[in-house]
Amino acid sequence: MKNIFIKLSLAALVFAAVSCDLTETPTSFVAPDDYFQSEAQCKASLNGLYVSLKTIYSSDMMTSVEAVTDLLFVNTNNDNARLKISPSNPGFGSTLWQHCYQSIMRSNAVIYGIENSPALTDEGKAPLVAEAKVVRAFYYWLLTSFFGDVPFYTNRVADIDTMKEIAKMGRMSAFETRKALIEDLEGCVPSMQQARFADIKDYHMGAACGWMLIAKMAQWNKDWDTAISAIKHIEDIYGEFNETNYPLEDILFRCKNKPESIFEVQRVYVAGGLNVTHNTASISTPTHQGTTDIYDGVSIPEIGTTSTTWTSMRPTAYMSGSLQPRRGIDKRTHLNMAWDYNGITFKSVASRPWMGPKFWCPNLDQAADHNNNHIFRYADAILMQAENYAEKDQPEESVRYLNMVRQRAGTGDYSFKTKALLINEIQKERGRELVGEWQRKFDLVRWGIWYESVRDNSGRAEAIDNLRPCHEYYPIPSQQVTYSGGALDNAEYEKYGL
Repeated sequence: MKNIFIKLSLAALVFAAVSCDLTETPTSFVAPDDYFQSEAQCKASLNGLYVSLKTIYSSDMMTSVEAVTDLLFVNTNNDNARLKISPSNPGFGSTLWQHCYQSIMRSNAVIYGIENSPALTDEGKAPLVAEAKVVRAFYYWLLTSFFGDVPFYTNRVADIDTMKEIAKMGRMSAFETRKALIEDLEGCVPSMQQARFADIKDYHMGAACGWMLIAKMAQWNKDWDTAISAIKHIEDIYGEFNETNYPLEDILFRCKNKPESIFEVQRVYVAGGLNVTHNTASISTPTHQGTTDIYDGVSIPEIGTTSTTWTSMRPTAYMSGSLQPRRGIDKRTHLNMAWDYNGITFKSVASRPWMGPKFWCPNLDQAADHNNNHIFRYADAILMQAENYAEKDQPEESVRYLNMVRQRAGTGDYSFKTKALLINEIQKERGRELVGEWQRKFDLVRWGIWYESVRDNSGRAEAIDNLRPCHEYYPIPSQQVTYSGGALDNAEYEKYGL
């Protein structure tokens, strides 16, 4: 981990002091001992913890966790899309590893700094420390979902010797890492404002995101009781899930910070002004050429004339032909996928549709996608609760939660038959509801079915040819293994000669 820990100067351990909201890019970093002298500085320190999310959530992230699944694929030379992944060629894993550990180091320093600040009472410190711990847990959730067992530490990096010790850490049990983080969050999240994300100033991670992370990690650990309890806290905050309270059209990526959201990465575009954008829409939009509003032979004025589109992700045959067919009654079908626009059929949809308007960015300027990244939302939590109760052998409760989401989608109620069929239906429903929302691979790996799902349903032959069971997790970059002095390893990849 030398790239992460050794090469960073001690003066750059923490955060951006000058950033006052999440749409700004930090320009300077300060050491914790020189900061945290006022309440404003303590609050400002939290802004820098979100910076890495703007790099992580990109078209490469989308490709890695959505376009190599049973639902989506993309025919590009991107190594993540082709599964040409190995320790010496770690693809997006290198970016994720670096930025997550940088942010964890900063989070640890911010927690220490706020806890030891002379400017705040213990009561004033508690919600700020809790936010930093939620952000830190988010990065660990990403790391364990991507890599499995990873180094885990929560102490402040105070000197070079500590840096060197951390650089020599090996893989640690993902189960135990999640267990420790859950316990930590359960102790601090109650001190935060119990409010919906849309009602939080500056759109920082709030209590609902903390409860969501507890539930996500508990599901990985098959700790269904803890997951149930955490989701109940989210229900207390968000109330009844239905079309009136949470309109279906709000799931479009262009809809920012709507009531259903539990956490979004903030993006903004102002012509000639400050831009904080990403590029996911460029791999989620029908082909565009020239300077017109014509996309694959059809006029789409809402996207505009200045967009740059790359080779787009496409739904697999399983997604568009079986899971959510064009002629079905599911209201989400024509948000997720597009065979036509305003009744005019695209030229290139004979075999499969384009990604739908859920993913398009209005007035896309070149590749500058200014939609927010929807990470967690309430429907996700409701489907998680359906899974929790199914695993607890409480089918009536499970079906009740499952049908909340189905009723909003207009697909009618599900009737219980067997536990196995119920769990299978919940897995399918998560695909219909959450396709393209940065988590499908995590779900498939957690369920133990990623390899078979890609083998049987991927729309890309090259990905199937390169597919190995070890690919369910990304390899730790070989550079990091070397820098660790061999403490880290890629034993699963070595089994397959990679």
